[in-house]
Amino acid sequence: MIDSKSPKQAQVKTVAAPKSSGPKSSTDNVVKMPNPVPSPDRTRERAYELYETRGRGPGQDEQDWLRAEQEILKR
Repeated sequence: MIDSKSPKQAQVKTVAAPKSSGPKSSTDNVVKMPNPVPSPDRTRERAYELYETRGRGPGQDEQDWLRAEQEILKR
C-alpha cells in the first residue's frame, strides 16, 4: 500500500536499444562521446603559436599549453 503522505518516488525509465536481426556484439549499445582531451600534437602547435605571438619570451610554457588546450576545447 502506498502512503499518500510520503514523498513521491522518482520513476525510472529504461530505454532499450532497438533489436537487430544480426548477431549481437558487445559494442551494440555503446555510445561514443567526443574525446575531452585535445590531441597533444594540436595542443603543441597552438602553444608554440602563442609562444611566438608573445615574442618568444621564456618562462610561460605551461601557461601557453593550458591556454592552447582551453582554446581547442572551446571549438
